[in-house]
Amino acid sequence: MEALEREAIRRVLVGDREEYRILMERHLPAVLRMTLRVTGNLEDAEEAAQEAFVQAYKKLSTFREQAAFGTWVYRIAMNCAFNLIKRRTRHPEWNAESLDDAPHAESPVSPHLTPEAALLDAEAARERERAMNLLTPMERTAFVLRHIEEQPVSVIANALGTSPNSARQTLFRAVAKLRKELGPPRSNSGSAFSTPPLLKELP
Repeated sequence: MEALEREAIRRVLVGDREEYRILMERHLPAVLRMTLRVTGNLEDAEEAAQEAFVQAYKKLSTFREQAAFGTWVYRIAMNCAFNLIKRRTRHPEWNAESLDDAPHAESPVSPHLTPEAALLDAEAARERERAMNLLTPMERTAFVLRHIEEQPVSVIANALGTSPNSARQTLFRAVAKLRKELGPPRSNSGSAFSTPPLLKELP
């Protein structure tokens, strides 16, 4: 762990709350990106990220400096996002936003796309999110953490509160559903659209 963060944690533990802002400013972008991808909703993502930093603050005395603070709070945020999406999906007004809207997410759109290619790219994005919205909260969380955030199965299992084997089964179901939904559609003229990028990423 960097000396700056170690010193900030030491100061927070002796009562200097302002030092916690240093830790938040450093790690909020990565945490918010992940919570948005898991929840699919900016308002919920911000709530989950805020809850994660509050929990981390309350548990800071238990933090072991051998680990990185960013990794620690990121994993807390995984749990917060998963728990929030479970609560939200019980309500019909919950609505997921596009994964492509995630803060600091890489944008694959080329400025040299033709109008036709840009249209297909937009269509692919809509298809991706439509398919993601068919997943259960557990499946969406597992898929995002594994195939977008590139987290190991052990970390995903911890976030889901399940065993590694159950996490693998959840991932398998998520991938199977997405493969079924994201098969290459065809245009009215009979020519096939290109395979949506999300499907190309599946193992």
